[in-house]
Amino acid sequence: MSGTPGDVGPVEDAALVRAAQRGDVSALASLLERHRPGMRAVALSVLGPGPDVDDVMQETALVALRRIVDVRDPEAVGPWLRMVVRNSCRNLLRASRRVEPRESVPLPPDGGTPEQVLESHALRDWIWEAVEALSPTVRLPLVLRYFSTGITSYEQIAEACAIPVRTVRSRLHQARAALAQSLAATAATAHENAVRRTQNSWYEAHETLAAAERGEFGKVIRDRYTPGVSLSANGQRLGGADLLLAGMDADLAAGVRQRPLHVVAGRSLVVWEMELISPPDDPDHCPPGVAWIITLDAGRFDRVSLHHTPRSVSAA
Repeated sequence: MSGTPGDVGPVEDAALVRAAQRGDVSALASLLERHRPGMRAVALSVLGPGPDVDDVMQETALVALRRIVDVRDPEAVGPWLRMVVRNSCRNLLRASRRVEPRESVPLPPDGGTPEQVLESHALRDWIWEAVEALSPTVRLPLVLRYFSTGITSYEQIAEACAIPVRTVRSRLHQARAALAQSLAATAATAHENAVRRTQNSWYEAHETLAAAERGEFGKVIRDRYTPGVSLSANGQRLGGADLLLAGMDADLAAGVRQRPLHVVAGRSLVVWEMELISPPDDPDHCPPGVAWIITLDAGRFDRVSLHHTPRSVSAA
C-alpha cells in the first residue's frame, strides 16, 4: 500500500490520527492537508473538473470530523480518506440522476446513529462550537442533514425548511464551506460540554411531555418559551403560545401520545424527534412521527416548527 499514489508518511499519519482521536484539532487539520492532493485527484477522476469537486472535498472533511475515531488502522488513513471521497462522489452522481442521496460511509458495527457517533467523539465540543458559529439560515439544513435521523434527504430538509431542494443544496454548500472556516476559528476557544447539553435536552423533552399529561403545559410555556413564541408547520406561521397549548391539549384529549426518539441540542437550535402514538381505537389518527425544530433566544424557546413524518404508502 505504501506505493499507492497519494499516501504520505504512514508513520507520521499514524501519529496525526492518534492525536486527532484524542481531540487535537491541529492534527486533524494537518492530516487533511497532507492528503488533500490525493483526495482531490480521486474526486477529479470520478467527477471531472468543476465546482462539484470542491463540494466533495468539503463533504469529506465533515465525514472525517465525525468519523476519525472509527479509523482502526491509523497508518492506512490515506486510503480511508480517499474511500470517503469516492463514496461522496458516487452520492453526488446518484443525486444528479434524481435518486435520493444517502451517505455511503457505513455506520459503526454497533449501529450507532450519526448523533451517537458525534457524542462519543473527542472533538464533539469543537464541532458543535463551529456549528453554532454558522448563520441560522445555513445552520438548520446542516444540522438536519448530518445530525438528525429522520430528516436527512434533500427533499425532507426542503419540506421542513419550506425552501426548494435547489436552495437546500446551495445552503449545504455554504454551510460546509463556512464550517471549515469556523472550525479553524474556534479551535482554540473554550467550549461547552455537548454531552451534558444533549442529556439535559433529553430530560427536558421527557419532562415537557410529562407536564403536558399532568395539565401543566401552560406552565412550561410560561417558564421556558419567549412571550412572542411562534408555532409554524411547513414554513407557515400558525400562531403563538395559545395555539401551542390548544394543540397539545387537543392531542392529549384525543388519546395521542408522544415519545422522544432522538435529540439534537445546540445552544441556539434544538431538534426533538418524536414518535406519535395514536389511540388504540383509532390507529391511523396521526402520522407516525413529528420533529420539533426549535430555535432558542437567550436559552428560551422562541420558534417551534413542526415537521410530521409522512405515513408510508403500502404497495398495491
